[in-house]
Amino acid sequence: MEIMVARHAGFCFGVERAIDIVKDAAKEYSSVVTFGPIIHNPQVVGELTEAGVATIKSLNKVSKDMSVVIRSHGIERKEAEYLAENAGNVIDAVCPFVKKAQKAAARLSKSCDYIVILGESDHPEVKGIVSYIDIPYKVIESAEEVDALDYMEKYGFLAQTTQSIGIFESAAEKLKKKCSELVIAKTICSATEKRQEAAIEVASKVKVMIVVGGKNSANTTRLYHLCKEICPHTYHIETVSELRVDMFQGISKVGLTAGASTPAYLLEKVREYILEVAR
Repeated sequence: MEIMVARHAGFCFGVERAIDIVKDAAKEYSSVVTFGPIIHNPQVVGELTEAGVATIKSLNKVSKDMSVVIRSHGIERKEAEYLAENAGNVIDAVCPFVKKAQKAAARLSKSCDYIVILGESDHPEVKGIVSYIDIPYKVIESAEEVDALDYMEKYGFLAQTTQSIGIFESAAEKLKKKCSELVIAKTICSATEKRQEAAIEVASKVKVMIVVGGKNSANTTRLYHLCKEICPHTYHIETVSELRVDMFQGISKVGLTAGASTPAYLLEKVREYILEVAR
């Protein structure tokens, strides 16, 4: 059996940076917590909990004796203001690409009539981005949703950093017909583009595709859907325990990729399992 691992898979720069920041903070300060899970991977969050870094979900839990780490996905503007006033120490682990999207939202808010965001409205990153918008806006999940928008003199358009570049471009083309001027902020991070391209390349060459990553991870779920369109036998798993021997029976080529929040050791465990099954 041949196992093809996507060239770009697993931890991205922003996630790796956030994990390093948390670990360094835990060595330097006492009572270190993260506001929300630092990344969308239950296994990594569990490891940090075991190391003494708790996750809090409510600002009511914040106190002056805490060092609060802001998660990689970012938080809402009002939440950041609250932490600045009520936490003993605030440590910023927001992905630079997410910050770029927040700044783009604020900039477009000053020059456009209406802003469209391609993303998931209930995702923490999107909630953070839209909190910097002071004009009417709409979050869409598909290019088709643009059809229902009214004509505007000037639209602003940006995306959640882990969105599909293909959908973003299709939506942009539709938006151009809905206004006199369209201002596009390119906020999909380069790592996301490379990971999606690499996953699609592998999926087109195999009979079974395994996508490893948190079920609550937007970018991992996106990889799964992109791969499944090409390779029907695509599976999204969090850990090796979800694999079954029958998935690989009679299969000569298997593809592997992983979301941006997936550590290398989880991907390696999956690869080792498949090799064991192939014997």
